[in-house]
Amino acid sequence: MFKKKYGKTVYILIFLIFSIAVLVFLGKVFMPKYRSSLKEGGLTGDYYLEKVPHDLIFLGDCEVFENFSPAVLWENYGISSYIRGSPQQLIWQSYWLLEEVFARETPKLVVYNVQAMKYSEPQKEAYNRMTVDGMPLSLFKLRAAIDSMTEGESLLSYVFPILRFHERWKELSFEDLEYVFKNEPISDSGYLMRCDIKPMDTLPEPPVLTDYDISEKCFSYLKRMKELCEKNGSELVLIKSPSLYPHWYDEWDKQIEEFAKAENLRYINFLNSFEEIGLDMSRDSYDAGLHLNVYGAEKLSLYFGKYLADEFEFREHEDSTVRLWDEKCMAYHARKELQEKELSELGYITGIK
Repeated sequence: MFKKKYGKTVYILIFLIFSIAVLVFLGKVFMPKYRSSLKEGGLTGDYYLEKVPHDLIFLGDCEVFENFSPAVLWENYGISSYIRGSPQQLIWQSYWLLEEVFARETPKLVVYNVQAMKYSEPQKEAYNRMTVDGMPLSLFKLRAAIDSMTEGESLLSYVFPILRFHERWKELSFEDLEYVFKNEPISDSGYLMRCDIKPMDTLPEPPVLTDYDISEKCFSYLKRMKELCEKNGSELVLIKSPSLYPHWYDEWDKQIEEFAKAENLRYINFLNSFEEIGLDMSRDSYDAGLHLNVYGAEKLSLYFGKYLADEFEFREHEDSTVRLWDEKCMAYHARKELQEKELSELGYITGIK
């Protein structure tokens, strides 16, 4: 009687579990791997490979993952840091990534780059995917997806990516299968290195906007980020990276300054310290001033690191952490040497499109 009554239910459960497992596996196969191109799309997933504790976590868009070098912060100031950056990372995405960070570790400082505060609404599915798809399934991922979805997107497709990427079957390559089972970082602690140089010839004239107000929605998330840091015993520091374009308007800057003053937060606009940092956009950018190359990122990191070392006290790290950072720094310098060699011999960096 028992077998007859419950046997069918057991078979149904087994079938459901098997079906879900298949959907999850196919999702891992069909999702873009961002290895041979658009490497910035794979940055979110790199964080889960980390084995060291962090004193500092960066959050934000390309103005953090291309402008700061954690290896420089470690080698010169003993600060263990990681960049949780992704392309056009919107502030609500930064918030849920930070919630996830605090579920895993408690950094002393959280540094948020304010460039994305100009966006009050979700912008583009492709950018959403580059941030959210790399997160493991959790409440944090679901909330990030819900807050980010544009018209026509489905929450279920963030749970089972095969529903979104099944049409990629024509594009599948060995790389798609290889990186289902293989995990290796594409970045150096979240920093995406570029050694090439493309000087800024002229600074484009900034367009005139019809509205310079940063939305209440963005400030609401920024306040939630501050409260989350306080709840976890961390301090939030606001920054504006020294990228010259897209333009950072004085009207935006004033609003951030006023918020920081009202909330008793530090705000550093590195655009005001260009000469002190020693930046030269004829040599320190790889894309005509939008982002820094490795030489500019190292200058900025040295400057910011000194500020951090002067203003905060950081813990002594265990020998195991020091050894892991030694390995990280060796990998960083090896990557830099390889890119410089390729530029010298080939005139370009392989694997960058």
